Amino acid sequence: MLTDITLGQYFPGKSPIHILDPRTKILGVIAYISAIFLADSYLAYAILTVFAALLVAVSRIPARMVIKSIKPLWIIILLTMIIHIFSTPGTVLYSLGPLTITKEGVRMGVLMSLRLALLISVSSLLTFTTSPLALTDGIERLLNPLRRVGVPAHELAMMMTIALRFIPTLLEEADRIMKAQMARGADFASGSILKRARSMVPLLVPLFISAFRRADELAVAMEARCYRGGENRTRMKELQLGRPDVTATIVMALLIAGLAAVRAYKITL
Repeated sequence: MLTDITLGQYFPGKSPIHILDPRTKILGVIAYISAIFLADSYLAYAILTVFAALLVAVSRIPARMVIKSIKPLWIIILLTMIIHIFSTPGTVLYSLGPLTITKEGVRMGVLMSLRLALLISVSSLLTFTTSPLALTDGIERLLNPLRRVGVPAHELAMMMTIALRFIPTLLEEADRIMKAQMARGADFASGSILKRARSMVPLLVPLFISAFRRADELAVAMEARCYRGGENRTRMKELQLGRPDVTATIVMALLIAGLAAVRAYKITL
């Protein structure tokens, strides 16, 4: 169901990942994604997978929640694997009419699917271990240098964080509406693709109305609290980098250096 989507959810905790500065976590995720694109062998992906598993263990986030974050996109991951298996030229392993399965296609399909799964898992850890307020502050501080060229750093950070925060809320609302309509005889699962698309219209209309109502209530609440954007805005807790952030930076640097060495020296399993 829609409630399986965990994007935007935050799980409070005091793990070594939770206490990191949000800027460190944001840059760490960016560095990890860059490291994924450095990987081109089974050994490199094995290192990335072990590293991701260690991050999950250290964060103390239940593994089932990380798996749930991948579950909604399993079709895309599966299609990615199938496309690479049948479209990559190389040594033919099996022929099925005009379609051929190649050794290189199987390898590429497995690696690309694993790449997507790792990317989703580590990105989900960012929202699992960072509160929306801390995420807003972190994004804003990282975008602050761009204010000199006219980029509204605070407004962009606020919009991105509000969007992330409202994803779980809207999904729960959509799930409630769907269950209510199914109880009244609505069918969202059977029939052709066109029929199923038409059956979603009664779901989308009340969902959009609910979204606009929530947006209006949020705007009124922010105005009632005298919110006027980022100008002259102060914070109760200023972001400060500490020893855990230095340690995390060193660990990420070692990971990228190790993957670069594996790629440069063609080290394989």
